[in-house]
Amino acid sequence: MSFDFIKDKDKKVHFIGIGGISMSGLAAVLLNSGFKVSGSDFKDSPIVEKLRSEGAEIYIGHNKDNIKDVDLVVYTAAIPSDNPELLYAKENNITLMDRAEFLGQIMKGHKYNVAISGTHGKTTCTSMLSHITLAGNLDPTILVGGELDAIGGNFRIGNSEYFLTEACEYKRSFLKFFPYVGIILNIDADHLDCYKDIDEIADTFSKFSNLIPKDGYLVGYGDDVRVKKVLSNADCNTLSYGLGENVDVTAKNIVFNKNGCATFDVYKHDKKLFNLTLNVPGEHNILNALASVCVSLIFNISSEDIIEGLSKCKGAHKRFEYKGEKNGVTVIDDYAHHPTEIKATLSTAKKIHHNKTYCIFQPHTYTRTKSLFDEFTHCFTETDELILMDIYAAREKDTGLVSSDELGDAIRATGVKCTNVHSHDEALEYVKSKLQDGDLLLTVGAGDVVIVGEKYLNE
Repeated sequence: MSFDFIKDKDKKVHFIGIGGISMSGLAAVLLNSGFKVSGSDFKDSPIVEKLRSEGAEIYIGHNKDNIKDVDLVVYTAAIPSDNPELLYAKENNITLMDRAEFLGQIMKGHKYNVAISGTHGKTTCTSMLSHITLAGNLDPTILVGGELDAIGGNFRIGNSEYFLTEACEYKRSFLKFFPYVGIILNIDADHLDCYKDIDEIADTFSKFSNLIPKDGYLVGYGDDVRVKKVLSNADCNTLSYGLGENVDVTAKNIVFNKNGCATFDVYKHDKKLFNLTLNVPGEHNILNALASVCVSLIFNISSEDIIEGLSKCKGAHKRFEYKGEKNGVTVIDDYAHHPTEIKATLSTAKKIHHNKTYCIFQPHTYTRTKSLFDEFTHCFTETDELILMDIYAAREKDTGLVSSDELGDAIRATGVKCTNVHSHDEALEYVKSKLQDGDLLLTVGAGDVVIVGEKYLNE
């Protein structure tokens, strides 16, 4: 499929799973450009309604009859091979393209494509960079993997050469992109259902860096040994950041306020550039901010616009999102679903003034829980009590590979207070019997664990 096809606005494009956080943004880009767009999803949602209001023809439920006079069908890696719309397109020789390839084709229409990759932090870093480029009036097109208040959702259509998007390594999707600037936030073991080991993951990030043209830039976290290796082998301009030695951009004189948000000086080599105060908590967000600063320096965005953008950024929904307070209990929801992310979330919680931390965690997928079982066993040491829900299957089926009860036994063996629950209501009733004025309730995971915190606040 060539970019010329994407430019032909007489074509009709159908999206299987159009309500998804990534697919909806692509559909919106086409609608804004005057294409005819249809799509299907298994349920209605505010995102689906928004696309409908912009002219998309959307069906609830997947059925071959949904494909009418369609020239191209776009699907995601999560769509099963027996999906009736996918099968119909194959049987009738309708052109098929997966989401990543389609996004890559759209990127070809922009010069300054920024692809934000890494095992953790992509959505937050993209959110920060979105705020900065908006403050700098770059008028970017933005695709972000979460709901961002500053753009009224998960996408923004700009009319410039600037394009910001997350770049996920799942099934090597980001190798179909065309970045001018690539960011590697970190390289960690994840998605081991489609990677052999961490070495294969690191090698894929290296291939991602090779997509950047010689006059482009690779921005990387220089304190991560695997990222550092990719930076050293890159055949383009590089810019490193971190809190350790021998990085290009760093933070000094870090101070955290009572909400866990940092104020610090930004340095490039030995030169102080400016002072920043973040509106999102945690040390890991200092690193996300430094990554976004690096890109801002590449694009010659002023210090004033960087400071303004980052001061306004309160993060995306589900990224350490304040949900509310009731009876003196603060409720926060976080998307963390990998042991490294969970440690960062609990570390951030410790920086906030409170009494006890109650963490409700819902593991995400059986393969991730099994492949990172030992890491999950040891990542909850900084919570006062863990309430462990059943595994959220997502795209998988329960084959008996692993269970939350097994994980709970292993966690309890380390000395962490852990209770297994098997429904949202059971989780809610348990924490209600425990929570007191001044406590912090965290709902953690990439599934639907957020329901528990919302029910607590709304009862």
